[in-house]
Amino acid sequence: MLRKNVIRRTLAAAAVLAVTAGCTAQAAVSDRPGDPKAATSASAASVAEATGTPSGAGEATPSKRPGEKPSPSATTAPEVLMASGSKSEKVRELQARLAQIGWFDDTPTGTYGPVTVASVKGFQGKRGLPATGDTDTVTWQKLLGMTKKPTSDELKGKTVNKPAAKLDARCMMGRVLCISKTTRTLSWVVDGTVRSTMDVRFGSQYTPTREGSFTVFQKSRDHVSTIYHTSMPYAMFFSGGQAVHYSSDFAARGYNGASHGCVNVRDKGAISSLFAQVHNGDKVVIYW
Repeated sequence: MLRKNVIRRTLAAAAVLAVTAGCTAQAAVSDRPGDPKAATSASAASVAEATGTPSGAGEATPSKRPGEKPSPSATTAPEVLMASGSKSEKVRELQARLAQIGWFDDTPTGTYGPVTVASVKGFQGKRGLPATGDTDTVTWQKLLGMTKKPTSDELKGKTVNKPAAKLDARCMMGRVLCISKTTRTLSWVVDGTVRSTMDVRFGSQYTPTREGSFTVFQKSRDHVSTIYHTSMPYAMFFSGGQAVHYSSDFAARGYNGASHGCVNVRDKGAISSLFAQVHNGDKVVIYW
């Protein structure tokens, strides 16, 4: 009787070992034939069985505990809705909305070009967003919350709400062409009162428009550049060959182009009126 009990206990123990070995082998099976990790995973699985530790601990990222915030790498990046090269009515709306808050001062075209990229970057940077120049879902929602649906005139560029330029202190006395590079505007100021304001464009980084305080020393109604052989109507020279004048290129291309150092005006009617009012000796102040 005693011997039978010993045999039974021995057979039961063998059965337990066989079942355990079978579970371990199943856990170690790889879905890739000849996987070199199979041998080591069998050992890991058996330890896991014995200790209750998940198999592969220390190799895979642990599952998130309840209430634990996901790591930054686990968060989903915002979807890009519009970017350089995009062409659509949604891009036109983007440009018109940026214009409402002073970040786009060109005519909405529906084409996502360098001017739009620069405008979006400025808008993003001002609000602590990654300044990528792409309009992603976060940027778009932020813009929607700060603007209203553009009107037909705004979509056509007929109504642009540009921020007023902060006048330099040197512009507050006398007759001054007060030119801000920050807002890209020229304000005609007489004794501290702004008489008119118009859009202007400056030179490129290779032919920059000089900054400082100057005076108008020559006016030329139908001037033609002797260097570039281009028309410079209503030219008012203030520093060497640099002048304030009308630019048909600015009128056609907007801020996609640049001058050779002059201050370009794109509104022909506005510069014509200004030319009639400005005298030689009037001050010109160019500042950021």
